[in-house]
Amino acid sequence: MYNGPPVFIYEIMIIGVLTLEFRLHGNRSLKGKRKVSLSLKQKLRNKFNVAVAEVEAMDVHDKLVLGVVTTANETAKVESRLAKAMAMVEAISPVELTKCNTEIFSDSD
Repeated sequence: MYNGPPVFIYEIMIIGVLTLEFRLHGNRSLKGKRKVSLSLKQKLRNKFNVAVAEVEAMDVHDKLVLGVVTTANETAKVESRLAKAMAMVEAISPVELTKCNTEIFSDSD
């Protein structure tokens, strides 16, 4: 039995946020936007086990903004997962990707 001073193991949590902005050319309804949004969100969730949500411009027919979030204990894992997610979206998306931004947060900051 260990009788020394308490040992605290500090583990770092890294959170990565990928923001994707799309332009939906020719889309005239929220129903059309929802179809594209649901498809992209489901593919991202299934392939990369990330959280995905529509985060801006929810009432705008021709603009879609998705937030993709993941967490791990290593920055490299978070960056890799988000880079792969972005690459997949660029490859399969039926709409134009106009902006993307990646942010990494650490509880040690």
